[in-house]
Amino acid sequence: MNTNVRPQHAKPFGVAALLVVTLLFGAGSRAADVPPIPDTLQQRIAACTTCHGVHGEGTPGSGYFPRLAGKPAAYLARQMQYFQNGLRKYAPMEYTVRQLSPAYIQEIAEYFSAQQVPYARSPLPPVSAATLQRGEQLVSKGDPAHGIPACASCHGSQLTGVQPSTPGLVGLPYDYLSAQLGSWRTHTRAAMAPDCMAVVANRLSESDITAVAATLASRQLPADTHAQAAGSVTPPLPCGVLGATGDGT
Repeated sequence: MNTNVRPQHAKPFGVAALLVVTLLFGAGSRAADVPPIPDTLQQRIAACTTCHGVHGEGTPGSGYFPRLAGKPAAYLARQMQYFQNGLRKYAPMEYTVRQLSPAYIQEIAEYFSAQQVPYARSPLPPVSAATLQRGEQLVSKGDPAHGIPACASCHGSQLTGVQPSTPGLVGLPYDYLSAQLGSWRTHTRAAMAPDCMAVVANRLSESDITAVAATLASRQLPADTHAQAAGSVTPPLPCGVLGATGDGT
């Protein structure tokens, strides 16, 4: 009688073991069918290029994702660090850069900074001539009566940025520009103290933000879109990100 009991207990174990072997073999076969992921910079920045374009040209049709190509590497690296430490708040970017090392951030920044690709226009809402006139005043001359410096006084005479860490403004989408000025007002974007952009944004009215964003988004590109040389601009306000000499050092 006892000899008949043992096979009855062994049978389920044998079936289970066979099932495990089958699953492992199947999983191994499927894993073998998956091509290896190439260890290239293009593959590693796929999360960036999905929104910002393969060469960081931006996605003008969206009106929001900005151009990264040609911007100073120090600026790009610092923005990724700001998303890591909470000074800038945008969930997809915060998630994307959360685990990046400083060396990896620098590699990404240098890649996009070195890209030279054509600019493309983004959608512009209908605005009045008076709005564009006000925007041109703020961009080129500022509004001394309200303590608002000209955009050009920090971002360069052609608004192409200043090395090593001030970004260009020409060619950016209207929606992105207006959203970022609004973010400084609502404290969802910040920079190293003293935060000069937060000061400026909070001195702008809502209509001023529309005017500045529309003027910058519609501005003709200069022949040379490279950032100006370091030290060529003296900021009109204390600006922590630019350092004591105004050039980020």
